[in-house]
Amino acid sequence: MGLSACTADDDVLRTPDGSIISTTTTKFAEANIVNAGRDYGRTCLAPTPVDAGRQDVTRIVVTDPALLDALCALGLGPSVRAVAAPQGSVPAYLGPQLASVPAIGDAPTADQVTQARPDLVLTTSATSARADALTATGALGSARVTRVETSPDWQKTFQAVATATNRSTAGRDRLAEFVAEATRVGRVMDAPHTQVSLVRFTPDDTMIEGTSSFGAQIMSIVGVGRPAAQRVPDAVAQTSANFTDADADLILVSHEGDGGFSRGHDVMSTDEWLNMGAPTWKRVEAVDDSVWYTQPGLASAWLVLNDIKVCLNSSSAGE
Repeated sequence: MGLSACTADDDVLRTPDGSIISTTTTKFAEANIVNAGRDYGRTCLAPTPVDAGRQDVTRIVVTDPALLDALCALGLGPSVRAVAAPQGSVPAYLGPQLASVPAIGDAPTADQVTQARPDLVLTTSATSARADALTATGALGSARVTRVETSPDWQKTFQAVATATNRSTAGRDRLAEFVAEATRVGRVMDAPHTQVSLVRFTPDDTMIEGTSSFGAQIMSIVGVGRPAAQRVPDAVAQTSANFTDADADLILVSHEGDGGFSRGHDVMSTDEWLNMGAPTWKRVEAVDDSVWYTQPGLASAWLVLNDIKVCLNSSSAGE
């Protein structure tokens, strides 16, 4: 993985200007947080080569932060010169390199576009108005504006970004590399023989996850076993009637925002939760909700895979 860490003497991850990106917390209720001290400076991968006979892109403006994960995984983070989106739109897990890219808002000025000097503008149907705003400044010059067709299938979206940046071959290679490694991890760790439950605490509900969430999709590639009640696509709200459907050899929990954090603390303190098998045997681990549920992409897929390796090792060690 490509980039070196950017940290202060206190080991807190910061942007180049010293702003804190994340702080280290090691517990969520009684669950250990998996990879709590993860170095997000290493999220982005090494640069990829341009397709034979195609022109490279060196200065990119992105209108949809959801495309940044693919650029990070293609090693194109240094080429991103601006994000046409509000401040704070760049996911923290992408690390200091992309966090330090200027966010120029929904309606950038001509000076901001001129300073970015893009040769490629990547947009999506959801953010086409932002691309129009860039064009309206009159400062794009000869920059190519390309709309990426996003898909519920994160691999298709990744490949679409690879094609838009003239890296179709590299994109296919990167996906194949990931699938091969995930499959290898599953085989070496005998993943099908460990049943792993996914439970997500939101502000309104406790959700017992199915197979369609991003983290669950990565688990499927690895071949991780799931409890019978969780072998369906959709998540279901936990109730007193289905409470123990959350149990398994290992439970991976996460929380959505502060409301989910509070709910999780409350639920995981109840006798009903503590009397299940995995909590009894201290086999409940917490994962990063933003990575596992809200930011699908190849860069985050590697983070999820690393979490799975840690969890399966922990589960095996406890047997």
